[in-house]
Amino acid sequence: MLLFETMLDPRLLESRRDEIITSCKRRGVDVDLDAAIVAQQRVAEIQTELNGLNQRRNEHQANGKRKLEPAERDAHIAEGRRLKEDVAGLEKHLAAEREVLRALMLSIPNFLHPDLPEGGEEDSRELRRVGKPRQLEFQPLDHVALNVKLDLFDFEAGAKVAGQKWYYLKNEAVLLELALQRMAFDYVMEAGFAPFATPDVARREIVDGLAFSPRGVETQIYSIAGMDLDLIGTSEITLGGIHADALLDEADLPLRMAGISHCFRTEAGSAGRESKGLYRVHQFSKVEMFAIVRPEDSAAMHDELVAIEERILQALEIPYRVIDVAAGDLGAPAYRKFDIEGWMPMRGDGGGYGELTSASNCTDYQARRLKTRFRRAGAKKNELVHTLNGTAIAVPRTIVAILENHQRADGSVAIPAALQSYLGLESIGPR
Repeated sequence: MLLFETMLDPRLLESRRDEIITSCKRRGVDVDLDAAIVAQQRVAEIQTELNGLNQRRNEHQANGKRKLEPAERDAHIAEGRRLKEDVAGLEKHLAAEREVLRALMLSIPNFLHPDLPEGGEEDSRELRRVGKPRQLEFQPLDHVALNVKLDLFDFEAGAKVAGQKWYYLKNEAVLLELALQRMAFDYVMEAGFAPFATPDVARREIVDGLAFSPRGVETQIYSIAGMDLDLIGTSEITLGGIHADALLDEADLPLRMAGISHCFRTEAGSAGRESKGLYRVHQFSKVEMFAIVRPEDSAAMHDELVAIEERILQALEIPYRVIDVAAGDLGAPAYRKFDIEGWMPMRGDGGGYGELTSASNCTDYQARRLKTRFRRAGAKKNELVHTLNGTAIAVPRTIVAILENHQRADGSVAIPAALQSYLGLESIGPR
């Protein structure tokens, strides 16, 4: 059973107080760090007291092995009973104080990379652009308008059966989804990632262990009523959960895994033109990369994940830009995150970039919660691993980018050469 822990080492709170406060301010997160420090001190004090009491109890039990007079035996038994009760009471007190500390720690996000740009979503730093948007000699259509001619997805049927923002893929779009998945797996397997088809659900402790919170009105997680299960928002959750409570050998690292799953997100609060159609939906298919590495290797692995994502988008002939996500736009687990935004001719006024993939270095934040550790060759002490994740293909948004970037004047869509062998088509429509 997973022993859920907090995301940062509570023993670091006091010594790294200023750094943690600065990190939280950069993220725009309010935390009561001093209350957490006091709670950690209480836990440490009670643990020390409990250790001393357990030592006394062990010594008392050892003394009981020698021959005692009847009166001494009665006194010894009474003292043993009292010590047992005291230990039980202190253990109960310790558990309660640990829960207080855990609740306070849940609000504290990971540390931040020192080079992150300040600010929120609009303040992310563009690192590079690759590919030039096509100069179209006709009036382009967005993917929703293209669908009138191509008949690739059906939101009306989705709303009738499941509600708004649910949909059916149809005709060539079904084959396109399968082709994108297969193509993505070829790229990630070539880079050494083992393929997994994961469950679409996970135990709540695993979901929380990967730090997919909060719950309540702000949650992006669908929970299954009457069960200790959530629908996953990404196979990062199910891949990371495999090694919860695991002690790995250094020789086993790095672990490279790639999972295919459906992903479910409530998209609470999402609205506007940029969320219409397939760009922001409640369910989608995705191939996700997940890596477990030694701490000193996580920065290089982060670059490797981004490089794989770029190779896939280049093969799909989608112009894109890579951005270094600003501190205020990061989720709690991420130490640093790079997004790749693909060019979409009908986004905003005159075209714009929209997120297609992301890659995050979560350092030991998730590993501490999941108790995923490793032991170096010849060492006696266990260490926490670092975990990273990156999107190989998020299907609906990639379909949007393909349709809008490769559309033709007659309403048909050209299929990128690298994808044709997977799809078996050179173009789609019009009907």
